[in-house]
Amino acid sequence: MKTMNDAADREPDPVEQLADVARRRRELESEEYHHVLQARGQGVSWQEIGWALGMSKQAAHKKFRRKGREASDRLV
Repeated sequence: MKTMNDAADREPDPVEQLADVARRRRELESEEYHHVLQARGQGVSWQEIGWALGMSKQAAHKKFRRKGREASDRLV
């Protein structure tokens, strides 16, 4: 006979956990990109954006410049 604790006693499926991590990562990347666009629209420098994200201004510019190109390519 199964009890209510049977489900709680099972270990989580690692594949489901990985899929959940990937989903959350996509959500966070989308949110991050949104905020970078807002910051740039308000005149925030790449140096400030890089600092906030824990990377150099060059790395931030490269990462988000590429994303911007990919997004605009999809619109064409």
